[in-house]
Amino acid sequence: MIVKNSPLHQKHLDLQAKMADFGGWLMPIEYPAAGVLAEHSAVRERVGLFDVSHLGKASVKGPGALDFLNGILTNDLNRISDGMAQYTMLCNDKGGVIDDLIAYRNSPDDIFLVPNASNTSDVVAALSAQVIPGIEIKNLHNEYAVLALQGPATSKVLESLGISPTIDYMSFTHVQIAQCDVILCRTGYTGEFGFELLPRWNDAEKVWDALVSAIQPLDGLVCGLGSRDTLRTEMGYPLHGHELSLEITPVQASASWAVGWKKEKFAGDSVLRGERTNGPRRFLHGLKSLDRGIPRAGMTVKDSDGIDVGVVTSGTFSPTLKNGIALALLDSSVNLGTVVVIDVRGRESQAEVVTLPFVQSHVR
Repeated sequence: MIVKNSPLHQKHLDLQAKMADFGGWLMPIEYPAAGVLAEHSAVRERVGLFDVSHLGKASVKGPGALDFLNGILTNDLNRISDGMAQYTMLCNDKGGVIDDLIAYRNSPDDIFLVPNASNTSDVVAALSAQVIPGIEIKNLHNEYAVLALQGPATSKVLESLGISPTIDYMSFTHVQIAQCDVILCRTGYTGEFGFELLPRWNDAEKVWDALVSAIQPLDGLVCGLGSRDTLRTEMGYPLHGHELSLEITPVQASASWAVGWKKEKFAGDSVLRGERTNGPRRFLHGLKSLDRGIPRAGMTVKDSDGIDVGVVTSGTFSPTLKNGIALALLDSSVNLGTVVVIDVRGRESQAEVVTLPFVQSHVR
C-alpha cells in the first residue's frame, strides 16, 4: 500500500517526530522534545497543536443535498442551522458503522464532510451508490489540511492572531491566518476547549508556522497522535475500528445520542430501532484499573467467576489520573460498579466498571 504524506510532512521530519502509519498516512506519533505525557499535559493545562490532515474531506452539493444525506446518515441535519457542525454516522443495512464523521452545514444545498482517513473512499462510495440526480459528491481528501488547536489557552492563541474565539461549540466560520483563508471550527477530539482549522492544502505550512509561533509564548506544544489517543480515551470518545465498526452499532457503542430517532429513515434504521427497543446484547463502558495493570485493546474481560463478559476496545495509561483505563464492550448484564478481571498478558488485573468520561469535559 502506498503511504500518503500530510502537507506538513517535512515540518514533522524537521522536528524529528516519531512517525507511523495512520489509515494509510504517515503521521507524527510524538515529538522527542517533549513526548506523549508532556504533550498530553500541555493540552489539558495550556495548549497543544496537532496535524490531523490525514482526516478525510468530502462535499455533497446540489438542490436537496441536506435531505439526501438526512435519509442516510444517523443524526438529523435539521437539528442544526447553517454555520453549524454535527457528529453523525454512516451505517450499513445491518446497523454496522461504515464511519463516524462530522458534517458541516454550509447551506441545505452544500454539506461538507470530515470522515476518518481510511474510510473516506468507503464513505464517498456508499453515498455515491445512492446519489440522486442533481447531487454531486466529491472526494476532497487532498484539498484541505486539518489542524487541531486544543486546550484552555486556545482563546489567547487566536486572539494573538487577531481572531475572535467566541463562536459557539460545534459551529464554524471563515477567518484568515497568515493571509490564508481558513475554515475555523469549534470542534475537537480531546475534551478540552479548542478548534479545528482547515486551510487549503498548499497554505498548510504558512498557517502551521503562524500557529507554532503563537503557542510558544504560552508554553504550548506541538503534539502527535499518541497524545491525541490518550486524550480521547480519557473522554470516552470512540475511535472507528475500536469502539465503532461494521460489527459494532451506534447503540452498542453508547452513541444513541447521535441518532435522529424521530427521522423517518436512515441507513440501518430497522436494526438500530430494534436494538434500542430490545436493548443491545453488549454495551460500551469505562474500566478503571484497581491495580497497576494497563489494559490494551483486544484483552479479554471476565467476571468474578472467570466467565468471559467482554473485550477491551481501547486501553491506556491515563496521564491525568495516573491510572490504567479502558473502553470495553461488555455484556448487557454487567452493571456500573462491578469489579471485573482483565487478562493483561497472562496476569489477572482487576478493574471497576465506571461511568464515562474518566475526566471532566471542558469543550464548552
